[in-house]
Amino acid sequence: MILEHADIRIDPARAPDFEAAIEQGVTTVIAHAQGFRGYKVNRSMESPGRYLLMIYWDTLEDHTVGFRQSEAFARWRAIVGPFFQQPPVVEHFELVCKSA
Repeated sequence: MILEHADIRIDPARAPDFEAAIEQGVTTVIAHAQGFRGYKVNRSMESPGRYLLMIYWDTLEDHTVGFRQSEAFARWRAIVGPFFQQPPVVEHFELVCKSA
């Protein structure tokens, strides 16, 4: 399984609307993509307007090819993109170890 980690910055004054939009975008668009396995969103306590979106995919290609190169990606960005103060920083991670 692959973890997509997106560091997102928005205007803190728009936080309630962004939080509703990101949940809508994931549940109505991304959740239907091939290889999607789950997600979570965390809000920074020290940096207002900073969020981490973490999406679990079966493979890297499920995200980078299957989703990012699909029409669904445009629908996703139409929902959340207007909130971004800058393009999100996205990286992919593999699990090395974990607790029980």
